[in-house]
Amino acid sequence: MPWLSYQKALNRALTDELARDPAVFVLGEDVRVAVSNVTAGLLKRFGPDRVLDAPLSEQAFTGFATGAALGGRRPVVEFQIPALLYLAFEQIVNQAHKFSLMTGGQARVPVTYLVPGSGSRTGWAGQHSDHPYALFAHAGVKTVVPATPEDAYGLLVTAIRDDDPVVVFAPAAALAVRVDVDFDTLGPVPLGVGRVHREGEDVTVVAVGHLVHDALAVAEELAGEVSVEVFDPRTAYPFDWDGLAASLARTRRLVVLDDANRMCGLAAEVLACAAERSDLLAPPVRVTRPDGTVVPFAPALDRAVQPDRAQLVAAVRKVLGR
Repeated sequence: MPWLSYQKALNRALTDELARDPAVFVLGEDVRVAVSNVTAGLLKRFGPDRVLDAPLSEQAFTGFATGAALGGRRPVVEFQIPALLYLAFEQIVNQAHKFSLMTGGQARVPVTYLVPGSGSRTGWAGQHSDHPYALFAHAGVKTVVPATPEDAYGLLVTAIRDDDPVVVFAPAAALAVRVDVDFDTLGPVPLGVGRVHREGEDVTVVAVGHLVHDALAVAEELAGEVSVEVFDPRTAYPFDWDGLAASLARTRRLVVLDDANRMCGLAAEVLACAAERSDLLAPPVRVTRPDGTVVPFAPALDRAVQPDRAQLVAAVRKVLGR
């Protein structure tokens, strides 16, 4: 079977949806030259009317996408840097997200916001290394954080076809992940349905985005002493609470691995809901960035504020009382 990289999976999803639905178009800064590689080849195949370079104003082209969606198109807006979402937060959360709700469903705003490289990158420092998916989940915007190439493909396809705004965070640390996959098996992945990557009996590790791969590595490392179940929510909102409850019914212990600031992060919500809904044998533990993290430029300091495998191992042992 052929190899598929995460980055190529995003490109393949865009290509397939542009070919399938003439209402779909892509816009953003430097998308025609494919500065992120995710839009590579799209201009040549689909032309300048469907692959649009936007001016350096996130507020402007995000607002433009809302109007285009209201008019019947399905725009995919690429953001080169995750922090640029802060500039367009009003357009996404207060406008696009609320139109359908405030019109009783009479208006549809099918916009997809794609961030191909969210989170820390080597030396990108404080204003380029945020991973702000929790903000959109808090606001009730459909929010996707795929971990694998096949899920990146399937969730982006679903996001583009959805009649509501969807923000797709593609973690920078996952872009180089490659899998051996039959392309014929690729297809839409539903929002709000998690995935158990590895079954276990002793503890459930909920890992978000690229950290799924760290969780699987730790599960393998500890296999001789601990049976770790790795649960990937895939979407931060809607969250698969039933899937998590089913996992916790088997293990009754919980660790959450979340590459976001500790305060008000997704990990805190998962711990709270698990404590409310599940009969746990031990207090749950979260492994996150520290409170109020601003990622430093120096690589060693950058790594120091990232949740890592050693912290996860310690957390697993803590919930097991070891």
